[in-house]
Amino acid sequence: MLVFAAANLVLFAVPKTGSTAYHLALRGKADIVLAGRAAIKHMTARKYDRHFAPYLAQAHGLTPERVAVIRDPLEQIRSWYRYRQRPDAAGRPNSAAGLSFDDFVLATLEDAPPAYAKLGSQLAFVSDRHGAIRVEHLFAYERPVVFRQFLSDRLGFEVKTEQKNVSPPAPTPISAQVEAKLRAARAAEFALHDSILAAGGHLVTSLGDAQPDED
Repeated sequence: MLVFAAANLVLFAVPKTGSTAYHLALRGKADIVLAGRAAIKHMTARKYDRHFAPYLAQAHGLTPERVAVIRDPLEQIRSWYRYRQRPDAAGRPNSAAGLSFDDFVLATLEDAPPAYAKLGSQLAFVSDRHGAIRVEHLFAYERPVVFRQFLSDRLGFEVKTEQKNVSPPAPTPISAQVEAKLRAARAAEFALHDSILAAGGHLVTSLGDAQPDED
């Protein structure tokens, strides 16, 4: 997570959406950098509402606009699968070595997914427990030019990135039956991504007067 005081922006780091590349490119320009442990770097909107937003307001007088990138849910899961297929993960609880992509996807849909299939949800990342979106600016991963132009305009300099933290290649065929189950289970997340694409890659939302959730 990066906070830019003058630009009045906070950039969330949704996992597997290219956040590492932007973090590395912009951390030298940010006023506050949250990095290191995944739970800190990848702070959710819910936790931000409850803990970090009050801190920014009270300690620094900041109420920055919130920015996040959302990826096609199937492609995000593909990226997770490739990441957890990497050789250095072998033998660890979160390794997906030896699993087909179909089996991996089905495991993510279980009520209590095994360690290797605990991925969370992009929709849950940017919303409260009632499903209300808690990020004003949502960008589509598939429209990087739109996102970079927004950041460049707001930050006052041309934003350039290099690919980082790229998952190793691995075949990810998916059967029609498993894809249908995934799309049904994550219908709201697919719908959110579709709405961002329909808005040209940048969807502006209103936070309203929602109250922070319990974690």
